[in-house]
Amino acid sequence: MKVQFILMKKYFLLAILTTYSLILQAQTTIIRDAEIDKMVKAVQPDSLKSYITKMVSFGTRNTLSDQKSKTKGIGAARNWVVGKFSQFAKQSDGRLTAFLDTVTIPADGKRVDKNIILGNAVAILKGTDVNDHRVFVVSGHLDSRVTDVMNRESDAPGANDDGSGVAGVIEAARIMSQYKFSATIIFVAVSGEEQSLLGSGFMAKKAKKENWNVEAMLNNDMIGNNNSSGTNIIDNTRLRVFSEVLPSFELEKNAKNIRQFGLENDGKSRLLARYVKEIAERYVDQLEVKLIYRNDRFLRGGDHSPFVENGFTAVRITEMNENFDHQHQDLRIENGIKYGDLMEFMDFEYLRKNTCANIAVLANLAKAPSMPTEVKIEVKTLSNFSYLYWKAPLNGEVKGYFVLMRETSSPVWEKKFFTTDTEIRLPYSKDNYLFAVQSVGLAGNESLTVVPEIGR
Repeated sequence: MKVQFILMKKYFLLAILTTYSLILQAQTTIIRDAEIDKMVKAVQPDSLKSYITKMVSFGTRNTLSDQKSKTKGIGAARNWVVGKFSQFAKQSDGRLTAFLDTVTIPADGKRVDKNIILGNAVAILKGTDVNDHRVFVVSGHLDSRVTDVMNRESDAPGANDDGSGVAGVIEAARIMSQYKFSATIIFVAVSGEEQSLLGSGFMAKKAKKENWNVEAMLNNDMIGNNNSSGTNIIDNTRLRVFSEVLPSFELEKNAKNIRQFGLENDGKSRLLARYVKEIAERYVDQLEVKLIYRNDRFLRGGDHSPFVENGFTAVRITEMNENFDHQHQDLRIENGIKYGDLMEFMDFEYLRKNTCANIAVLANLAKAPSMPTEVKIEVKTLSNFSYLYWKAPLNGEVKGYFVLMRETSSPVWEKKFFTTDTEIRLPYSKDNYLFAVQSVGLAGNESLTVVPEIGR
């Protein structure tokens, strides 16, 4: 019996050691860029709260409200944001410039009842590589509203909608202006969102007219509320990213290729959404990014939409659950329920995490080399292998490339193959898998992905 007990004990210990070894092998080490990690850790909930406190103090920020007062209305609010950007510019060694970008919007008989001067508060962090013309945009909308979108007098705090998005943009500018990036980053608090996306529409048209090389636009609208009205769900560990299913720009021109090659789920905005998920989850603990396969919420729109419609790659970043008691509401108490977009309903730790997600994505993009060029997949011969080849990016030094792969039914990339070559031959059939290629910089920062074209 004693011998049997000893043998059983040995087998038990062996089983434990084997299981522990397998667990260790299964663990994946997350490698973070030390500089980006430092930026993410610099985000302060108190700073975010102070920005929103100031924005709420302007009473209303309705786009139609007072533009001359120094303490009330949209005019005072947008000047204050430009002032914050200008303050950060002093620590940027001349790389950051701030200004109010204005345009006259005529009355339209709908949501603009008189001619107004529309103003977007803009800060441009110029890239350090003169040959790198890439631009990355991050936005929130400064204007607020109550139940009646034409009401320019009543207090409309707009703490979450969209003081949270603007606060995130301001904090990103504060932190990132202290660092150098190869590409240019534009921080903007747009106006006129509630009046039918006027500020973002003005900016997107300007970007198209002036041929800005906007590779990605992140629109942040309501990123600081952790609970839902009606269903009473509380969740500050998940963040939604909305992306269009098919490109609204020149869809007819591209429809044949999309259908023939099975790329219905691989438009540029959808590829950006996957990138946001991977990078945000890499740098922000206790945050899961949920990919929502719509350009925006059901039958609704946001400031990324004008960029999408003008041919740019753009997504909407927003909280997991909306609380309709605290957006687009007159301030009141009714049947024991307190209505209004007030600061007391904010979750500043949640806002911190969501701001960190934006900074991580922007920094990784702006530090990375540009995307590989002329990415192709060979179809000359029938084979159960897939042969991809490409050329080096136009800008930046590369350590190598990631070739990404996933099953056609998977929402995210499932495998990443690293190579220092500009070609790769994989034992996976292109009938069953989708592929993309991205450049990898010397510090490990990845570019956006490129879906291969047909190579013959």
